[in-house]
Amino acid sequence: MVKVVFVRHGQTEWNVSGRYQGQSDVALSAAGIEQAEKLAANFPVEHIDAVYSSDLIRARVTAETVAKRFGLSVQLEPAFRELSFGDWEGLTYEQIVASWPDAMENFLAHPDILNIPNGESFPEVQQRAMSRLQELLREHEGQTIMIAAHGAVLRTMLTAALHMPLQYLWSIRQFNTAVNIVRYDAEGNPTVELLNSTAHLGELR
Repeated sequence: MVKVVFVRHGQTEWNVSGRYQGQSDVALSAAGIEQAEKLAANFPVEHIDAVYSSDLIRARVTAETVAKRFGLSVQLEPAFRELSFGDWEGLTYEQIVASWPDAMENFLAHPDILNIPNGESFPEVQQRAMSRLQELLREHEGQTIMIAAHGAVLRTMLTAALHMPLQYLWSIRQFNTAVNIVRYDAEGNPTVELLNSTAHLGELR
């Protein structure tokens, strides 16, 4: 059995302004740093054996804040980077709709077949993330690990855990510093124990 605590990064200024970040390396805002500190102080499990993170700074700093509490270092994993939004990065939803109305028709209804100009597809993101996750499950038998990542890539891993088609990935909310816990048995079969919890934020939510 391996328990995986999936965590979304804290808030950034681009989250506040509604800009698509993708693989742009946007730092945490002051509020995001406070969220990460709240998460570390009120982490939902008492012990973790290893901390992994996307190598983008907003996830890395979130992970480092938690890892410090447990006396652990953070192992950076490009496989857990956010989906590349290509030409859409740095733009708002309204700006994208204005320039790519046909592509955006699929954004909410059919993300599984969404074609982002010069970006990644959700199946590609799921493949790279799940491939690395499967390796970590083999490496950490009997342990609890944390993975800090991003809203879209986390949704692809959670839809896999829930046996959901990628088409429905937007049915899963992921707030900033949301905590999700999935237990995998020896055969890799998942049991979802917690989804999108921000109980650690208290008044901040």
